[in-house]
Amino acid sequence: MIIAITIIHVIVSIGLILVVLLQTGKGAEVGAVFGGSSSTIFGSSGAGNFLTRLTTGMAIVFMMTSLALGYFAGRKPSATIFDNRTPATEQRAPAPQQQQSAPGTTTEPVPTAPPTPENAQPGKTTTP
Repeated sequence: MIIAITIIHVIVSIGLILVVLLQTGKGAEVGAVFGGSSSTIFGSSGAGNFLTRLTTGMAIVFMMTSLALGYFAGRKPSATIFDNRTPATEQRAPAPQQQQSAPGTTTEPVPTAPPTPENAQPGKTTTP
């Protein structure tokens, strides 16, 4: 709908410019003294009425499309995808359960891998 109104608006704008440029100015009566006014396309008196009515009609259509485009531009969309979006929350792995101990005793975490000797080199086996 908006695209169709925009296309009509552009076509009417270009047509309105052309119609206004086709009209003769106020000083055309001076040119009529030398006989130049009777050789127009629309005849000696028909151009004034036709171009005036055409200009009025195009101006009305131009104003209507301008108001319609202004109305559509001012309307806020009723629903967008951004209204329904919730903030992203980071999901974390559950914390490991710790065993409860008796008061006064401490428990140390059990290592998952055996400790390696600091002087041992990888790839070599040492025998004690």
